[in-house]
Amino acid sequence: MMRILFWIGLIVLVIAAIRSKIRGKLREMTPPPGHPGYPGAGPQAPLMRELGATVECAHCHVYFPESEAVTANGRAYCSPEHANLPPA
Repeated sequence: MMRILFWIGLIVLVIAAIRSKIRGKLREMTPPPGHPGYPGAGPQAPLMRELGATVECAHCHVYFPESEAVTANGRAYCSPEHANLPPA
């Protein structure tokens, strides 16, 4: 019985050590707060500046950059094919 408890305890310790190492590596890979790549960095993040405003397709309701919009009858569409179809 003691032998089984020893092995169970050893396995638990090994798993805890591996999880600790993985968490440490993830912390090293995460940029510090205030860095442009930090999640929640706000509108200053380079990706947000590149995308610009988004609009919703009147047919399929998918959001896409406004610069790629196809406009027909005063509505924005994601492609010329959807501009020819009725709005959903």
